[in-house]
Amino acid sequence: MPGYDLHTHSTFSDGTATPAENVVLARERGLEGIAVTDHDTVDGWGEALAAASDTDLRIVTGVELSAEHDGASLHVLGYWVDPAHEGLRAELRRLHDTRFRRGEMIVEKLRSLGCDISFERVRRIAGDDLIARPHIAQAMVESGIVATEREAFDSFISDDGPAYVPKHALAPVDALAMIRDAGGACVLAHPGMWRGADSVPDALIEEMAGRGMAGIEVDHPDQDEDQRARYRGMAERLGLVPTGASDCHGARYDFRLGCETTPSELVAELHRRAGP
Repeated sequence: MPGYDLHTHSTFSDGTATPAENVVLARERGLEGIAVTDHDTVDGWGEALAAASDTDLRIVTGVELSAEHDGASLHVLGYWVDPAHEGLRAELRRLHDTRFRRGEMIVEKLRSLGCDISFERVRRIAGDDLIARPHIAQAMVESGIVATEREAFDSFISDDGPAYVPKHALAPVDALAMIRDAGGACVLAHPGMWRGADSVPDALIEEMAGRGMAGIEVDHPDQDEDQRARYRGMAERLGLVPTGASDCHGARYDFRLGCETTPSELVAELHRRAGP
């Protein structure tokens, strides 16, 4: 299974495996490298780099930043960003602080809907890491409110669900500018997953490409073959690097790390495009 999985999550955001465990799994599956791209935090980098230090597995440092377009969540990946960049550090602090209050507000809405769920349990599930909707979904499953985390999203906490609470998020072009200013390469994550079944508008992708976006996530397990063909064609037309990645969240999505990968030559091309 050659290549790099350029989109993985760990217990530092909403994954169920530690960065070190992801490193072990990646090596078992014969990957050349993985990107550490937790939601709105770079705190998992150190553990991943240490776990891979005496191996031939390469670590791409990254982050998946929350953005919003036309009232719906949109995610952008930033690779090789400088964690000391003040603008990035300030944004990550802001996202951390607002995620906590957002979690409280979602639980308050759920309770008003008759769902017997405790925010304290959500906090224990999240541990010391950022509170995210999958932690709330897990608490709902444990409480017997829903049978699966997917049902929790579909029925209650998706972007158009009755318990949804918007979070602080940058406009995509602002997230792109910050990633580039921090020395990174920006890739649009899973463009076929926006506002439910919608796709990120072509006009926005074209604008971001014109402003220096480096790539677009084409091969993703939740994008079908028609979508992949569409985004591959768009990448060619706009001069973007087409990437492949699992978006692995550990046990939440069947430990699919490595199910989609990016060839090493395309990773090198992404790296060449990093920076202002």
